[in-house]
Amino acid sequence: MKKVKIVQLVSAVILLMFALITLFMSSSVIFDWFEIRAKEGNYVLFIVWTNLICSLLYLLAVYGFIKSRKWTSTVLVVTLIMLALAFVALQFHINNGGLYESKTIKAMIFRMLLTFTFSLIAFLKFNKTLWKKPSS
Repeated sequence: MKKVKIVQLVSAVILLMFALITLFMSSSVIFDWFEIRAKEGNYVLFIVWTNLICSLLYLLAVYGFIKSRKWTSTVLVVTLIMLALAFVALQFHINNGGLYESKTIKAMIFRMLLTFTFSLIAFLKFNKTLWKKPSS
């Protein structure tokens, strides 16, 4: 198997696992499955909804990685923008005295870094026209 395909496959598998965990955890809080909502403490609902939507976009990006689609990086950049906007809103929420868990801040930073990393991988792998030498 080519090195390029290995990077795509590993990226797809890691992103798939992350997407499924995110989907399960966020939907469990929203719909109170397995009494996870009580275990989460002072969760911030708009962050949980953002994570749920992002998990679906991650699944779309997994498909893009598997099929080598150029739009994969766009999906991940849109996801990153959503996370960044939610993070800014979280800061306003905190500054206005809203309840939250400190682990939420760490999780959001981790999620944004991970999304940035996968969007960069997708961009570098699927935008071959940027790396071609111009013909003379």
